[in-house]
Amino acid sequence: QVQLIESGGGLVQAGDSLRLSCAASGLTFSWYTMGWFRQAPGKEREFVSLISQSGASTYYADSVKGRFTISRDNTKNTVYLQMNSLKPDDTAAYYCAARSRGYGLTYASDSSFGFWGQGTQVTVSS
Repeated sequence: QVQLIESGGGLVQAGDSLRLSCAASGLTFSWYTMGWFRQAPGKEREFVSLISQSGASTYYADSVKGRFTISRDNTKNTVYLQMNSLKPDDTAAYYCAARSRGYGLTYASDSSFGFWGQGTQVTVSS
């Protein structure tokens, strides 16, 4: 079965950096667009970033543009999220997700993603 396992979360101070990883198994990784979403307590899940199957194209939410970088290594079946200049507002559980072809890259609805990880917590203190 498909598994997406996130890691790399933690407690950091504002201005610090973290790199999240998501290791995928049970699917042909290079066939899937990969995305990162986050959900803070009491809030709806929100889009963070996504990357095309080859890694050539990326898309970001305005709130993280210029601070976060998504990348993938198709030889390792892993997608990454490098998060720099973290802010307290970035505090959330971060989830990776996978979706098959058939959507435009900038279509960021979470309903288009069929597979989800269990999440990793990122807490940014002020």
